[in-house]
Amino acid sequence: MSDGQKLELQIDVICIGNAILDLLLEASEDVLIKFGMTKGSMSLVELATVEAIYKDLGPGIETSGGSAANTAAGLALLGAKVAYIGKVYDDYMGQVFLNHIRSVGVEYSTLVATKGSSTACCLILVTPDAERTMNTYLGASADLDLTDIDPLLISRSKIVYLEGYLWDRASAKQAFLEAARLANEAGRKVALTLSDSFCVERHRESFLNLIKNHVDLLFANESEIMSLYQTDVLEDAFEKVGNDCKIAAITRSDKGSVVIYGPQKYSVKAEEVSDVIDTTGAGDQYAGVFLY
Repeated sequence: MSDGQKLELQIDVICIGNAILDLLLEASEDVLIKFGMTKGSMSLVELATVEAIYKDLGPGIETSGGSAANTAAGLALLGAKVAYIGKVYDDYMGQVFLNHIRSVGVEYSTLVATKGSSTACCLILVTPDAERTMNTYLGASADLDLTDIDPLLISRSKIVYLEGYLWDRASAKQAFLEAARLANEAGRKVALTLSDSFCVERHRESFLNLIKNHVDLLFANESEIMSLYQTDVLEDAFEKVGNDCKIAAITRSDKGSVVIYGPQKYSVKAEEVSDVIDTTGAGDQYAGVFLY
């Protein structure tokens, strides 16, 4: 293969995660109370629950979602060459997901499932203060396994970006490890987002092992990084993560973010926004900007 052909095959980032169709609705806090939701939370629910609430509240915006998919879409819109691996079912929601993520320029070729659970979806209620409350049905997204990891896509990608949420399923965990192994063998970089502090609590030791042995770039927020290192002192977490991976990017909400590069620490101020409309996926888009 010529150098020109190799250049044509190059992908900046490949993202691997839960393929979820987002159903976005504006709602008052009274609606949250009506359905017994905790504002700002993410709850795992059955598909019937999502369908019943969605039917009651009326149609909303339907778009591809999930942490890694949001990052992929954000990167593509910034002009990067991006691919995505995630599992959907051959149904209406799966087709909407496929059409949307491809429409923003993301390469997506994972085979759709024809057996098993329906496509994953997340009913997101956004209150007037821009806070989002998520009700997630994981469906087919949790069925990602080794057969969905394309070695050619991995070898074509400069960075392999992994979504921590998928670590809950043994088959998806094996897929992650295979993707990391292939990336390491090809001399590519591996990035991981911790996704959620509860996810960190469930998988702390295996996450630490993954970070120390395979991860070049780590993304987390304050609560996630402190949970990872079991400390209440943020600076202690900064010091420890600097020893475990090459680069860590930590979001701190309105306090901005901190980038750790070994012993060095760089603080980035938050950009003030006069009118915040929706905070859904804010951390995911931050990861996309950083990677680009």
